[in-house]
Amino acid sequence: MRTLVVVDAANVVGSVPDGWWRDRRGAAERLRDGLVGYAEEGLPGYPGPLEIVLVVEGAARGVDSVPGVRVESAPGSGDDRIAELAAEAAGRPCLVVTADRELRGRVAGSGARCAGPRTVRP
Repeated sequence: MRTLVVVDAANVVGSVPDGWWRDRRGAAERLRDGLVGYAEEGLPGYPGPLEIVLVVEGAARGVDSVPGVRVESAPGSGDDRIAELAAEAAGRPCLVVTADRELRGRVAGSGARCAGPRTVRP
């Protein structure tokens, strides 16, 4: 069973002050493209292949999926969609990539593990 990796796009993109706020959609697309290699290679402690889901919200909605990374546009709060995905993954290994403490607490209740943005953004 492949590990589900859910990436909080807004939180991970916002962890690096590289001008992302001028082009939120472009920043989400760059993050998505950077995640592709992890789908086969895996992450520390999570060997590949992985199922990777990038959750986008706001101005980043509508970013397309690519092979290896499924993009989910949250209809409302990205945190709510991430919590839903973690709950749906009950009984399966799930890693949520975010630095948001409140979200970490919410997904931990579903059995998901959490890692910070540096896990996918060196």
